[in-house]
Order: sequence, then structure tokens, then C-alpha cells
Amino acid sequence: MSAHVESFSYDDAIVRKFLWATFIWGLVGMLVGLVIALQLASPWFNFDTAWLSFGRLRPLHTNAVIFAFAGNAIFTGAYYSTQRLLKTRMFSDGLSSFHFWGWQAIIVAAAITLPLGFTQAKEYAELEWPIDIAIAVVWVAFAVNFFGTLARRRERHIYVAIWFYIASIVTVAILHIFNNLSLPAGLLKSYPIYAGVQDAFMQWWYGHNAVAFFLTTPFLGLMYYFMPKAAERPVYSYKLSILHFWTIVFLYIWAGPHHLHYTALPDWASTLGMLFSVMLWMPSWGGMINGLLTLRGAWHKVAEEPVLKFFVVAITAYGMSTFEGPMLSVKSVNSLAHYTDWIIAHVHTGALGWNGFMTFGMIYWLAPRLFQAPLFSKKLAELHFWIATFGILLYVAAIYSAGITQGLMWRAFDETGRLAYPDFVETVVRLIPMYWVRVAGGTLYIIGMCVFGYNILRTWMARPKTYDVPVVSAPKLPATYVDPTPVPAGAGLWARFAAARWHHRWERLPLTFTVMVVLAVVVASLAEILPTFLIRSNVPTIASVKPYTPLELAGRDLYIREGCFNCHSQMVRPLRHETERWGEYSKPGEFVYDHPFLWGSRRIGPDLARVGGKYPDLWHVRHFEEPQALVQNSIMPSYAHLGRAPLDFEGIQARVDAMVMLGVPYGDAVRDAPGQAREQARTMAEAIAASGGPAGIGDREVIALIAYMQRLGKDIKQAPPVTAEAGARP
Repeated sequence: MSAHVESFSYDDAIVRKFLWATFIWGLVGMLVGLVIALQLASPWFNFDTAWLSFGRLRPLHTNAVIFAFAGNAIFTGAYYSTQRLLKTRMFSDGLSSFHFWGWQAIIVAAAITLPLGFTQAKEYAELEWPIDIAIAVVWVAFAVNFFGTLARRRERHIYVAIWFYIASIVTVAILHIFNNLSLPAGLLKSYPIYAGVQDAFMQWWYGHNAVAFFLTTPFLGLMYYFMPKAAERPVYSYKLSILHFWTIVFLYIWAGPHHLHYTALPDWASTLGMLFSVMLWMPSWGGMINGLLTLRGAWHKVAEEPVLKFFVVAITAYGMSTFEGPMLSVKSVNSLAHYTDWIIAHVHTGALGWNGFMTFGMIYWLAPRLFQAPLFSKKLAELHFWIATFGILLYVAAIYSAGITQGLMWRAFDETGRLAYPDFVETVVRLIPMYWVRVAGGTLYIIGMCVFGYNILRTWMARPKTYDVPVVSAPKLPATYVDPTPVPAGAGLWARFAAARWHHRWERLPLTFTVMVVLAVVVASLAEILPTFLIRSNVPTIASVKPYTPLELAGRDLYIREGCFNCHSQMVRPLRHETERWGEYSKPGEFVYDHPFLWGSRRIGPDLARVGGKYPDLWHVRHFEEPQALVQNSIMPSYAHLGRAPLDFEGIQARVDAMVMLGVPYGDAVRDAPGQAREQARTMAEAIAASGGPAGIGDREVIALIAYMQRLGKDIKQAPPVTAEAGARP
């Protein structure tokens, strides 16, 4: 054997661990999703238990499915494919193990803290600051392991799947760090350094790109590796993969603000996000075409192989979602769809179809190779495919219908020019049958998941007593490189470009390649972020807008703890049907003291931006105790526990102090926040008792939440019209 040939073995033990974690957490996350789907169909399924309420379980469901199920699936495929594409074992078995156990510990921490109400209230970034730090540490360990493996590779050129892994690793790190910059106010409590409009901008810069670089680009990397392997065909087009990769990386990062059309975000920002979202359709479909055309000459195999069936539906779902996403970013469509279940249907088309089916197909392909035994039953895999497919169709048909119904009912006017459905609950009642169909579709998908788990378990049970560990040989990379197929010296500029040798060169320079990816992401991000933070006219001040009182701040934190932002928005858009229903449209200057912003992303319940003073305090007491007694057919769960739980007055001071450090002018509250809170609570409690309400609630949590609710929207009612020239709080 030549001295330059080296022998090594791949670490498949870590891949097996991530595979099992993928299934276990996927089943858990989907079961939580079924519970909250039942809660929307009937509030009885909240079980009158605070930590099982929809507001607390919904972020647990999204985090479990995104970061536990999809995350472990990414790591399963990445650890398997990276070693083989680079012809080397992972850089460090210790780092691989730390990554696995660290990630599972983070998931467990999320599963404990979210139901207990510890949340930052930022979609897909709800976890509190100690867990955020742990995520950063584990992600850095993963990155060091990955790039260390890349550095000692035995394959000169890095394959397209590796490009997507690189983009995912570096961009997720950037997104996570900058969106989660916060000031701790306790062991599991923090406030983001951004406020109001700026916090909203940062959140959806993160939120949209978390979908892009956690649920899209790494799964595209998996597609580029596992689809050709399963089809036994090369990728359709190398040049298309180049175009697909760079356009996705550069364009995606601009698109986040389209989530904030017609809100208090400056119009230029959301319009820019819309333009890039529309452009994003082309590269997204380029990836879909590249995936599907990889099957050229192998379509007959799709009828025979369940693995290919899962891949074909996954890529098709990706294409549908990435067509619908740009369409939803168009303002006229967004004005109908935003805040409705249409967005939920769109997200689940991608999650259940693209991420779920790509994961299932990958694991069905991997299981015989990892467990060194034939797949237990191809027929069960076929059964899983058809059950899950029918479940997806039921789910999305029902929720698309629900979303469009919501949007049309909210904006409907009768022949007299009045709202046709002035009571919000009228739209809720109309959706209940569709919610039950969603439950049926989700149940079918979970049944398919159980069939999948049984099939993989039986395959594992047939494994040998000791796994065979093949020894692989590959030559070490020579110190110098000679291009075997250089472009002829006399070739023109276009010929040189079309030959793509320039990109072939980048692929053997992974550090340069990574730096270029980072530059593409950072330049695009800064072009949007800096104007939002530096141009004062973007956030005009309103003189009558004051900080929340200490009691109101405590109530706002309870609102966050209970997850009320998952069901209620606090943003009146400048659309006639919204101003008729909710009141004057929202202004940027209203939110300058809001850490975090609470504009919401859907309306399961009515908007609360102008609810302050709409009802007496006693109404809120009764409403929290038994919502259905005041609003017939309401699906809001009971929050009677708020009337029993004592309010932590002493803990308010630390929260006020944190707000002061963030620049909120609190004045005398810095010296005696608990005393001010007690005085306001006493006054409110006495008024409630005098009006026939319960006595003795002045030291209960409910009084703080009512104080916050009664403050919402009041400041703006006292203010004169504001223009951008009025100046702004930087």
C-alpha cells in the first residue's frame, strides 16, 4: 500500500444516536401539537391546568418539532454524509458526543421551562437566556467539529451538500446571537436589548431566516446527498446547484420584514422584504427542479421504493411552500392572510411535507446501513407513506379553509357599511368544524409516525450482536493541486464563466468559501438593520407614551408567562376593517418602551392593542375566572389560578432596574418599585370589591395582569397627531 494512502473508519455510532433522538422527540413534539389542536377545538382539553394551557404548550410544540425533531434529523444526516463526502472520520469523537448530549439536554430544559412559563415571547426564540447560552456553546462545538473535519478531509473539492451545511452553521450562529441579545433580570428572566419596532424587526429577521437556515438549507444539503444515493443517479445539474445555492443564501436573508406588512414597521423595510421574497421564488424552484430531475431515468423506481416516494413528496412540498411564501409576501395577499390560520397551513405544508417526509425517507434509507440489517417491512413503509400523506392533505385542506374564512369574515361589511361580523367570536365558532378535521389529519400523521417507529425498531432488533466497522482507505490530499481539466487559454470571458471552473476553485478553498457566505449574509442583514436603528424618523416619539408602572410591568410579564401573545395580537393595521373593529391604527412611537414587542403573529382571540378601558376591572376578573360565562362559545381557557397565586411584589424591583439599564425612564420607581406596585394594586382591589367583585385580590397575580390590560392603548388616546419630524428615541 502506498505511504500516502491512509486507513480509517467512520463514526456511525453518533449517527445512530441522533437517529433515535429524531424519532423520540418527533413523536413527543407531534403529540403536543395534537393536544393544542384539541384545545383549539374545545377549551376542555386545557384541563384547567396552567402549565397545560395552549399559551404555554404552543411554543413547546414549535420548539420540539423544529429544534428537537428537525434538528436531530439534520445532525443525523450531516454526521453520516459529511464523513463520507470528505472521506474522513469526524474531527473529534468527544465533540460529537458533547454535541449529542448537550443538544438533548437543551431540549429537556425547553420541555421543562416552557410549560412553566419561562419564555422570551419571541417566536422560535422563546428559550430564556441560560438556555440560549447553552445553545451557543453546543452550536460552537458542532461548528468546531464540522470545520475541523473539513480541514482534514481527503477529498479536494467539497460537494454541494457541504456548501449548504456551511451556510446553515454560520448563519444560524449569527441569527441566534444577535436576536437573543438580552439583559437578565433573574435566573430565568430577561429583557431584549431592542424595543418595539426595532425588536420586531430583529425578531423577524431572525424568525424568517431560522426557517431559511434551519428548516431549508440544511435539508437541501440532505436532499443533495440522499436523493442521488437513493435514486442511484447523479445530481441533475452542477451549474444549477451553484445558482441555487448562492441565490438562496443572498436573497433569503433580506426577506424577513415581509412578516410585518401594514404594521408600525417603516413601510420601506417591509416593501424591501417583499421584493426579495418574490425574487426568492426562482432559486427555490431551481432547487426543486434539481432534486426532481435527479430522478431522470429512474422514475420507475418511485413506484417500487417507499424511500423515493417520501423524497418526491418532500421536494414537491418544498416547491409548493416556496411558491406560496413569496405569494404571501405580496401586500395585498398578506393583508388577507396575516394573523389567520392560512399562515399555519403554509408552515405545516413545509414542516410536515418537506421536513417530515425528507426525514422519513432519509431514515428509511439509513436504517439498514446503520443497523446492518434489512428494513423490517417495505410494506409498512408504504403504509406509513399513504397514512401520513392523507393526514397532511386533511390537515392543510382544513386549515387553509379556516384561514381564508377568517380573513374574509374579518374584513366583511354589510350593505349599510358596517362590519358584517362585529363580534370576534363569530369567526371562532365558524372554524370549530375545521379544527376537528385538523385533529383528524394530525392524528393520522402521528399514526404514521408510530408505524415508522415500529418499523425502525424491528429493523434495529435484527442487528448483529456486534456492528461491523469497515476500514476505509483513501489517499491523503497532496500539498499542491493541478487542475486536470483547465479552461483553454484562448477561451473568452463568457466561456470561462460558463465552465464554472471559478466555482470549482472555491470548492477546494473551504475557508474562503465560508468567508464569502458570511459576507453575503452580513452585508444583506446590515443593509436592512442599520437604517432601522439609525434613522430617527423611523420611530417618532409620542409625548404621552410613558413607561409602564411597576405593577403594569409585572402584569405584562404575567401576560408573557401565560403565553397570551400566542393567541392575541397587539397591532391595529391601517386597514378599514381593522380600524372599524379595533380602533385607531398603531403607531411606531407607542412601543418605544416595549421589551419585548408583543405584536403577535395570529389572532385566535381578539386584538388587544386598544383594550384598555374598554371593560371595567371586574369584567376582567370574571373573564379570567370563566371566559365562557362572559363570551359564549369562547375557546379561551380559564385563568382562575391567577386569582389564587400571590404576586411577587419584591421581585418587581429587579425587573424595573433591568428596564432602567435598557434606557426606560422610570424615575422614582427605581427606589421603591414594590411600594408603588402595592399602592396601585390596593386601589384597584378596593374598587373591584366596591363594585361587587371578590375581596382580597390586591396581592394576587390577577390584579397585575388587569393593570396591564387596562393600560393598553390608553397613552395614544391622549396624544396629538404625530409626524415623523417630531424626532425619535434612538
